[in-house]
Amino acid sequence: MIRKKVMIAFGTRPEAIKLAPVILGMQKDRGRFEPYVLATGQHDEMLSQVLHLFEIKPDRNLEIMTAGQTLFDITTRALKGIESVLKESRADIVLVQGDTTTAFAAALAAYYEQIPVAHVEAGLRTHNKYNPFPEEINRRLVTVLADLHFAPTVFSSRQLHKEGIPDKDIFVTGNTIIDALLMSVRKDYVFKDNRLNTLDYQTKRVIVLTMHRRESFGEPMRNILSAVRKIAEVYSQDVEVVFPVHFNPEVRETVRRSLGGQKYENIHLIDPLDYQAFVQMMDRAFIILTDSGGIQEEAPTLGKPVLVLRETTERPEGIDAGVSKLVGTDPDKIYNEVRRLMEDPSAYERMATAVSPYGDGRAAERILNILSTVDIHGTRKSKAD
Repeated sequence: MIRKKVMIAFGTRPEAIKLAPVILGMQKDRGRFEPYVLATGQHDEMLSQVLHLFEIKPDRNLEIMTAGQTLFDITTRALKGIESVLKESRADIVLVQGDTTTAFAAALAAYYEQIPVAHVEAGLRTHNKYNPFPEEINRRLVTVLADLHFAPTVFSSRQLHKEGIPDKDIFVTGNTIIDALLMSVRKDYVFKDNRLNTLDYQTKRVIVLTMHRRESFGEPMRNILSAVRKIAEVYSQDVEVVFPVHFNPEVRETVRRSLGGQKYENIHLIDPLDYQAFVQMMDRAFIILTDSGGIQEEAPTLGKPVLVLRETTERPEGIDAGVSKLVGTDPDKIYNEVRRLMEDPSAYERMATAVSPYGDGRAAERILNILSTVDIHGTRKSKAD
């Protein structure tokens, strides 16, 4: 059997988490694969945490991250860096994940070199090109460039079919985030931040909050924090809010202005948690409020209701299944939905026990089997046009 040389490219923490089960599977299956792991370094410290957790050492790290980087910076530096790596790795296929600028740049670079592209987590759509920004367009562009499309759900596969992707190139695999989640959850976990160990998880209800998306910046984020203040005040004896505040300076400044100078003993502002710690935090939560895409997939597997702090979602399967609810950024709506879950046990139970549509923890296994058997070839360029 001829081993396939697969270049796996990622640049952010979510990508690394979702590709970790695939990378580890390839590294254990050297009979079928010769993996080449490329990190662009679109994220820096947060990415390093994930690589350490899963014991993955990139073959190359482009280290493109700079202070105040723009989308122009990320795209151009990633694209140019990946060009040289493709020549070095001599990949038969390039594997990318999701909707990041790194995923788009890697797919475009592979196309320029006429190397086939496989896309993990394909087919997610909001059909609003500015929400989420720039992820919606990144994902659509990768679809145009990709040759193999690993859709996490039947719904996402149907989106690809509607866009004219041939059925033979679409594979429903489940989402690899569930594989990573099940590898990471531990009931005996002890947090490094002792404040999290001493929270009263037995008699208090913990609400985990995360926000980081660009479309949440400004007034939407201020509105969300207004709702959180009201929740903390009304349920001051019943609720603990844990908020890992993203390192993005705009997020931190908005949080400082919204919560600074006001002491809420039941709102805990902490630095972002590493992946394993955050998994344990989700596992101990009562409700999760988030604008994250990945958390919409992870939390239902742990039986945690998710209120999505966005106007749109590219993961409507969770809404349809009843494990999550789109609440937007209106403070009254957010408060009322939290109150409903706090005070109506049957409403909470319906969300907490609904079946997650995002997979069974075997997505990476399916992806590897497809990659090892599919017959796909590019036409590598020998010189620039």
